Amino acid sequence: MTESKLLIKDKQIVVPGEELAQGMDYLPSTGSYRDANSIVSQLLGLVRIDGKVIKIVPLTGQYMPKRNDVVVAQVSDVTYSAWSLKTFSPYQAMLSMKEATSEYIEKGADLTKFYGIGDYVVVKITNVTSQKLIDVTMKGPGLRKLRKGRIIKVNSNKVPRIIGKQGSMVGIVKQHTLTQITVGQNGIVWIYGEDPKMENLAETAIRKIEAESHTDGLTGKIEEWLQTEVKK
Repeated sequence: MTESKLLIKDKQIVVPGEELAQGMDYLPSTGSYRDANSIVSQLLGLVRIDGKVIKIVPLTGQYMPKRNDVVVAQVSDVTYSAWSLKTFSPYQAMLSMKEATSEYIEKGADLTKFYGIGDYVVVKITNVTSQKLIDVTMKGPGLRKLRKGRIIKVNSNKVPRIIGKQGSMVGIVKQHTLTQITVGQNGIVWIYGEDPKMENLAETAIRKIEAESHTDGLTGKIEEWLQTEVKK
């Protein structure tokens, strides 16, 4: 029987078809598969090794919505009873009057007074249908219409790294730039700061995290970099 061995390291970038491990001791997970005695990568991504389980976190690809995800969406249409939202994914979202606000809305009311076309909103996904439609709610902490500030788009696969463990990474950016930041699971990020320079710095920091997401010790590096930049 062939001895099992790992051919890659944790956080290494791999390409489709690359052999990751040999032998039966290792198990394929998301983004990898078994081919006879080997485990092979299905996509371009970052290797994550958890014990004997090998997972690939994709570096490219569109956001695919999941129930309970919090996303930043844009109002694309307003009907007599709901809002259509662009989610920056292959799925369109519908926000019903019931889920849009705790206020009472009269029948036939002008819904654009609440959210107009082009407005950005923070919503939570409550259901994903097979027809590529999403139901969302705005009832919950942090779910709201976004005012002022700027919207930027990042790779949705890098969102966990931008947020950090229990919000640690984005918390450092907020703290040093004195900005408010909301990171949607769909890769849409809202940044607002009283000082435009700090708003610019927060955006640069997020772009830096996105670009360097595969590097070790990134949280410390970003904090050090921000401290230097703020003093300039």
